[in-house]
Amino acid sequence: MTTGWLVRIGAVRVGIVDVGANTLRLLVAAREDGRLVALREQRVQLGLGEEIERSGALGEEKLAEAAAVARAHVRRARKLGCDRIDVLVTSPGRQAHNGDELASLLREATGVPTKVLRPEEEGELAWFGAVATMERPPDSIAVCDVGGGSTQLVVGTVSGGPAWVRSVDLGSLRLTRRTLDTAPRGQSDLDAARAHVEAAFVDLAPPLALAGIATGGTARALRRIVGSTLEPETLASAARKLAKRSNRAIAADYGVDRARARTLLAGTLILMEVQRRLGIGLEVGRGGIREGAALLALGELAAATG
Repeated sequence: MTTGWLVRIGAVRVGIVDVGANTLRLLVAAREDGRLVALREQRVQLGLGEEIERSGALGEEKLAEAAAVARAHVRRARKLGCDRIDVLVTSPGRQAHNGDELASLLREATGVPTKVLRPEEEGELAWFGAVATMERPPDSIAVCDVGGGSTQLVVGTVSGGPAWVRSVDLGSLRLTRRTLDTAPRGQSDLDAARAHVEAAFVDLAPPLALAGIATGGTARALRRIVGSTLEPETLASAARKLAKRSNRAIAADYGVDRARARTLLAGTLILMEVQRRLGIGLEVGRGGIREGAALLALGELAAATG
């Protein structure tokens, strides 16, 4: 993580609070020499998607917990001198029966603009954030963002931006709850999970791309296991290793937290299906939805101030 002293004094700063199925994350960032610089990153594990998958809605206790964490994130962003702070809600706002109530409580608790992202908006932000961190991006790029509750796949060009955007209502947490909630997993569990993924992605036919980027928590964790390039062989190797281990062993062997360890096999199976349909290897990206949202906010602030 880049520290604040690397950014010149007086630089415009933005804060992005990302309310996802697994975690509530904060990114405080600024632009320096044309690139995005992270000044502070924080995450709190809440498991909103877990409760949604179990009951279809968020209970009062979980709503209050989410509001308290978001309030703390916004307070931290204000202390760091952010000129703009946005709260963005991803799959929990779309999939919970009371998603509107969640957004309203977050808005009331933080006092800042709060928006439930449409799937297409979430995918486009992830695309911009991932592509912006590439060293020498080719003209056409596919970005896959596997979240806890949904998966976004976007293909676009550097010159024209996102051109093809699809969202699948299946993520690592949802797949875990439905087919892989025991560990170690047996062959029948793996077969059921693969069939579930294939059915969810059956209509997905992405256009050809010259490069692929995988972003999100699953991709970052897989980098610890098989490196930064995700191809059929490396993904299959990761799936075999994960299937043989308990959640506790995955966390200990690969240095991931227990919540991520529990959903990592499911996220890997989703990435395997996406990679197969794209037909190209995926590089683990260094940016995603929060970085894309920060770039958008910084651009709008710059335009407003001339």
